[in-house]
Amino acid sequence: MSVSDRIGFDNEKYLKEQTASILERVNRFNHKLYLEFGGKILYDLHAARVLPGFDPNVKMRLLQMLKENIDVILCIHAGAIERKKVRADFGITYDVDALKTIDDFREWGIDIKAVVITRYQNQPPAKAFRNKLEMRGIKVYLHYPTKGYPTDVDLIVSDQGYGANEYIETTKPIVIVTGPGPGSGKLATCLCNLYHEYKMGVKAGYAKFETFPIWDLPVDHMVNIAYEAATVDLDDKVLIDDHHLKAYNIRTVNYNRDIEAFHLLKRIIEKITGGGSMYQSPTDMGVNRASAGIVNDKLITEASYQEIIRRYFRCAVEYAMGLAEKEILDRINMIMIKVGSKAEDRRVVLPARQAASDAGKNGKGHDGIFCGAAIELNDGTILTGKNSPLLHASSSLILNAAKHLAGLPDKMYLIPEAIIDSVKHLKKDILDGKLVSLDVDETLIVLGISALSNPAAKMALENLKFLRDCEVHLTHIPTPGDEAGWRKLKVNLTCDPEFSSKSLFISG
Repeated sequence: MSVSDRIGFDNEKYLKEQTASILERVNRFNHKLYLEFGGKILYDLHAARVLPGFDPNVKMRLLQMLKENIDVILCIHAGAIERKKVRADFGITYDVDALKTIDDFREWGIDIKAVVITRYQNQPPAKAFRNKLEMRGIKVYLHYPTKGYPTDVDLIVSDQGYGANEYIETTKPIVIVTGPGPGSGKLATCLCNLYHEYKMGVKAGYAKFETFPIWDLPVDHMVNIAYEAATVDLDDKVLIDDHHLKAYNIRTVNYNRDIEAFHLLKRIIEKITGGGSMYQSPTDMGVNRASAGIVNDKLITEASYQEIIRRYFRCAVEYAMGLAEKEILDRINMIMIKVGSKAEDRRVVLPARQAASDAGKNGKGHDGIFCGAAIELNDGTILTGKNSPLLHASSSLILNAAKHLAGLPDKMYLIPEAIIDSVKHLKKDILDGKLVSLDVDETLIVLGISALSNPAAKMALENLKFLRDCEVHLTHIPTPGDEAGWRKLKVNLTCDPEFSSKSLFISG
């Protein structure tokens, strides 16, 4: 399959139409628009997986094109800081992700105007986070739970409601409001400032930058079902937008939370503006031209089907680890049934399980447990690895893949036995570790060391970059060292909900 055959999305077409839609919306509202960003601005890896060819940073490219006209506000829910909520794709907490986002924006030449800690109730971790930001010269605002929400609109839209929160000062015509994840308080932040703007006589507007669900694709399009799978913890459902159908007699889709909340939001906006509503439906609110970028629907349908299976594995693992409730696992199982998929439809699953079975036949495992791993390279080749007293299954797989890509014999040793023995001695005899075989993080380091004196190891090392975006499956939940290493290699990783050791605590 050629590179062009694997492209399902045209970023340039999308940028052109999305930018035009945003500017049209700004002009509609007295040249002041609060634009809430649904989803991730940077590193939108879900979009990149379901829309092959989608640049995960294309939204930042759009903001760069508008940078002279935008201010950016970053929202984070105080409760997410307190609970240490984690962004799964990076394995970092939401407060750390907020810090990373500020740094990332700066690298793109855009400064964050302010950080808003929403639903603040003097939580100690949120207070410490505020102090950390202010010590670094970042403006922080505190927004409190809105009085009267969600039933008493008169109280919500009053000086005791939205007016009780401090006005966030901005100077540009477009105010981008973003956050590390759903529930960050982005909408409330927009409405609070909208309330203040109207009190000051500025007839500003509100809109929502959306990517998913794609409003002009059918409810049961695979890309929209993949959105449901991605938000299964929130129990999001993609539905016909009845408000839009009634107002315009046009069938569009939206997700249940926006549809259910629209009556309330419409009343709030009418109260703020003192006149008619800006919008007749949730679809009206959205600025979403993602469909304009779709150039190969068949490819996107298949990619979305595979994403649903990945999400199934993630939910199954989170349930096994006690991080998700049974109803979340039940919901993702229902989605799998809905699209007629099974775990084995992911091509790397059965080879990984076969590798684990082969490891068992050889009797080389840890703690009586045999692990397998498989990777599908960009050309469709599938390679496997299994655990041994020397290497984790993931480590074995990476070395096998690196050798294959470099055109090296499978039997060739890339890492001198003396280095492995030295690392094992350090882990077992010096640090009193129980797991002495090398995890992915350690394997990458020793491969880098070996490359200094071994030309073959250097060739293998140089080919690791070609593992990016490859599909990987493990028969067991990765150890922290394996997970960290795979994350650095930027693969699409799934695993069976099984533990790699009988020990309850695994540190490496």
